[in-house]
Amino acid sequence: MSSKWTGKSWGTLGDSITEAGGYQPLVQAELGFARVVNYGKSGCTMTAGGERDYGATTHIGKAIDTSLDCVTIFAGVNDFRLDKPLGELGTGDIYTFYGAYASVIEDILTKNPACRLSLWTPLQRDKDQYDIFYVNAAGHRLSDYADAVVAIGRRYALPVLDLYAESGFNSWTLPHFTSDGLHPNETGHRRIADMVVPFLNRL
Repeated sequence: MSSKWTGKSWGTLGDSITEAGGYQPLVQAELGFARVVNYGKSGCTMTAGGERDYGATTHIGKAIDTSLDCVTIFAGVNDFRLDKPLGELGTGDIYTFYGAYASVIEDILTKNPACRLSLWTPLQRDKDQYDIFYVNAAGHRLSDYADAVVAIGRRYALPVLDLYAESGFNSWTLPHFTSDGLHPNETGHRRIADMVVPFLNRL
């Protein structure tokens, strides 16, 4: 199959769901990417700070290949789990979710303005009592981080894949799509890929 991405390169930023490398081969097979670079870091947040600062997406994203044709950012679920503050849209404080996200977006687009950058919201989850109703120590629900990604996309005119709202991952289906209420199984990665393929094809 030929697509606009045939022969192109794709970099995937994110956490353990990305690092697992489950959805990328499925998307690559359908869209024809010649090269896929997986920058996922398990257990890490978008936001800087804390014990897992080494893998914060805001840092990792600033060191990626600047020749990539397509870059996707799939983060937020660990920011919720690890109580990262949202902060405010329009700030550059990398110790807040909004600021960290804005910082990495601006860095990527400054170095590689031609790349097609897109943002993906976190999936719904239900693991270790951290579900969509849980309010973390920062005072936020998981939906607040998903809403923040949507707002950031609008601020930077970047397309957003709203997996939180449209993937079908919810408390009734998580046993089918995940191994533990959080990490997608083979069926879950297939569902993600089925959403990613038309999303990237329309960009």
